[in-house]
Amino acid sequence: MIKIAVTGANGRMSTKIIKNILKQDDMELVAAMGSPDTPLEGKDLGEVIGVGNIGVPINGAQKLAEVLKEKSPDVLIDFTRAHIATSNIKISAECGVDVVVGTTGLSDEQLAEIREAVEKNSIKAVISSNMAIGVNVFFNVIEDLAKILNDYDMEIIEAHHKHKADAPSGTALKAYEIMAQALGRDKDDVCVHGRQEMVGERTPGEIGIHAIRGGDIIGDHTVLFAGEGERIEIIHRAHSRQSFVTGAMKAVRYLIRAPDGVVCDMSDVLGME
Repeated sequence: MIKIAVTGANGRMSTKIIKNILKQDDMELVAAMGSPDTPLEGKDLGEVIGVGNIGVPINGAQKLAEVLKEKSPDVLIDFTRAHIATSNIKISAECGVDVVVGTTGLSDEQLAEIREAVEKNSIKAVISSNMAIGVNVFFNVIEDLAKILNDYDMEIIEAHHKHKADAPSGTALKAYEIMAQALGRDKDDVCVHGRQEMVGERTPGEIGIHAIRGGDIIGDHTVLFAGEGERIEIIHRAHSRQSFVTGAMKAVRYLIRAPDGVVCDMSDVLGME
């Protein structure tokens, strides 16, 4: 049985993850962390998320180390925010607990901190800006196309719900990094975020990123390759958050057989390397 702890326990994503964990034959939820000093502390998580009493209380996030040491989970799942996730992962690593992280917006500096903590404490980590299986196939496709259509104009358009905290999305930024690397370009030199007040022709070789926020859009990503007289559009649309949850469940199971001290992503989980 894989013992699991979840942070951000009553958030949108974490709630779906928890409900799915409870349905798995090989997983057991042993701990749940809310926000620091949450008014829900001590309440049964199942009662809070509407599935009935499950015997797992919500703990304040400031007690993470204490709870991990007491409950000894095999894996911590984190879908929070970048600065919170970075701290959670470092604490988890110090407690010898593997991590699955679907938090978006992690900076290069935060990823370096995370990698150092994982390697130093010999834990395992799967970290992905998007856990959906289809998105990771999408990444593979746009990498191949960027190499083939290297003289085409390339644009990335993403759309999410009005509550999303970061822009552009971590998935859009990952798509951009993949394309820039496939083209052999410095990722800091060719990115253009929108074009307000920009006058004149498109700069050859640039990659544009555009963010849309509205309504309850789960997550749409389009990569446009535009040439003379034609264009190709590669689109991924998330119909529900279940796609991210399914990927997270795969990532948890992958960690059980992954080598210690490594940071993996969903391409490793799906065997696409």
